[in-house]
Amino acid sequence: MSSIAISSTLVALSIVAIVYLTAKVKFSVFGSLFAVSIVLALSTNVPLEKVVDLLKSSFGNTLGSISFIIIFGAAIAVCMERSGGALSIATHILQKAGKHNAKPAMAWTGFIPGLTIFCDTGYIILSGIARSISAKSQTPMPLMAAILGSSLFAVHCLVPTHPGALAAATTLNANLGLFILAGVVFAIPGLLAAYYWAGFMCKGQNYAPAAAEENEQQGDDRALPAFTHALLPVVLPLVLISISTLLTTLGHKTGVANFFHFLGNPVIALLVGMLCGLWLLSKHGGQKGDFTRVLEEAIVKAGPILIITAAGGMFGAVIKESGVGAALGQALGNASIGLLVPFIIAALLKTAQGSSTVAALTSAAIISPSLASFGLDSEMGRLFAVLAIGAGSIVVSHANDSYFWVVTKFSNIEMQQSLRVFSTSTLVMGLVSFAFIWLASAFML
Repeated sequence: MSSIAISSTLVALSIVAIVYLTAKVKFSVFGSLFAVSIVLALSTNVPLEKVVDLLKSSFGNTLGSISFIIIFGAAIAVCMERSGGALSIATHILQKAGKHNAKPAMAWTGFIPGLTIFCDTGYIILSGIARSISAKSQTPMPLMAAILGSSLFAVHCLVPTHPGALAAATTLNANLGLFILAGVVFAIPGLLAAYYWAGFMCKGQNYAPAAAEENEQQGDDRALPAFTHALLPVVLPLVLISISTLLTTLGHKTGVANFFHFLGNPVIALLVGMLCGLWLLSKHGGQKGDFTRVLEEAIVKAGPILIITAAGGMFGAVIKESGVGAALGQALGNASIGLLVPFIIAALLKTAQGSSTVAALTSAAIISPSLASFGLDSEMGRLFAVLAIGAGSIVVSHANDSYFWVVTKFSNIEMQQSLRVFSTSTLVMGLVSFAFIWLASAFML
């Protein structure tokens, strides 16, 4: 057996080991990634004297590239939660939509805050409103849960203000500005597909709406921020990044454009968003010392994500050293096949071990050395590759995914109902998002 075949087998076994350790043994994700990385490095052609240096440098490089973005993003989430900003956005949309449009209103209620708020945090914040609207409109709660859960999950996996998408983009050196814009665009058809699929799966099931006495009247005991004010921490970073990306596309790189490129750097844009969030908090329930408390809470929330993400980068670096990715690229040939490969890898990993972040990280690490062979070693090629990974990391959220349990438990619905409606919706959402990504690549690659 050739050395590449042996290395390929070892990489496959290492992925199985990560899935088994995290999903079955419930071992620490960081511990699993570290243990498997060092065993894989020792088992392949990485020189013994370089193993430790490879682990340290790849861990540190990954951490350095994403740490500010994740910390500032977590800080925005803390500010939006404490100030009532997320609830303000939700309440405004629902009031404008009316009871008869509760379902589409619920979808946009999740989609907009979900651009910067992690899906589990967003669902916890908005679940009370979802139950309230379900009771008032007599909409089945499993349907409302699937709509809200899918709307948050779509942008969580496809927009690099979130760790999995960000880490994959960093690994593949994709343009973050373009990725943010494209991720939002391709999340929409997937969300629409999940929306209609959830309604189809609820037909004839006699699922009950939320009970009125279970409603959590969040926000009734305090004045919520104005809708336009609440939008600032969420929308302003996206606007700044979009302006920078547009100027780059038009070829403007000097003078005033440099100033906007600085503001449009994702680190600075999210820093601006955090400052807007702190301003919002100061106007609504803020206290002296909020800046310190928000940063401390954000660091606590971001810490595990940072460590896991950096460990995933370390695992990816070992895979690159093994030469498996390059061999895979030679075996498979063109750009269309190249997009299918990362999607399938990410989907299989997500379904098997539950974490979208780990699925995105691992998939990016595997295909990174193969981009040239796939015809994806260009700015647009890298963009579509990371979009394919994001779509794959949506498929499928079920019982081994912590977010599945957040959706199920905070909605007060049965596991079987959640599997039937929400889990299948994530399958459809990932497939449809990828179909649109693949179609667009035919015209743009």
